[in-house]
Amino acid sequence: MIRVMLAEDMHMIRAALTALLRLEPDIDVVAEVTRGDEIVPAALKTRPDVAIVDIDLPVVDGITAAAELRERLPDCRVLVLTALGQPGHVRRALANGIEAFLVKDAPGDRLADAIRRTAAGLRVLDPELVSAAMEYGESPLTPRESTVLKEASRGASAEEIASRLHLSPGTVRNYLTSAITKTGARNKIDAVRIAQDAGWL
Repeated sequence: MIRVMLAEDMHMIRAALTALLRLEPDIDVVAEVTRGDEIVPAALKTRPDVAIVDIDLPVVDGITAAAELRERLPDCRVLVLTALGQPGHVRRALANGIEAFLVKDAPGDRLADAIRRTAAGLRVLDPELVSAAMEYGESPLTPRESTVLKEASRGASAEEIASRLHLSPGTVRNYLTSAITKTGARNKIDAVRIAQDAGWL
């Protein structure tokens, strides 16, 4: 049996995936989590062979959590679910040693096949997804610009970001302006969208 953990915050999607996988005679769903920070503790407790991880998870994003999982439980393989509209995430995931990806709207039989291949140590890469990912270059943002933009993506004001990062509000605004310029965005919200789609945050 292939022991599987499912990390997905959308209840209906998670329930549908679990029901679908339970129809497979060689796949056993041993854990379900809804947040990125729950992945490692649940995996250490249940010891899955494959963790199916959505990228857009609350608290800790799926790629960050998957990278930590690979360190803490190297025998657990990670299969990342992503949308075709977010190809930049593939580059970030590859940089973190994750080698299995599946587009969210793939047919159900492809998911079971991808799990089996991932459990066997094979790479699972959607050609269309990889091709789209290659269109994006390396992030033009400095680590500090990325951090400030990520805080801004959560709705924090310049003053709140300044307080959290021990910077002045003026310095935070300078970082945001620089990030907007480097991403070719119209404003802060547009810069967040561009950076997230490119997998730079």
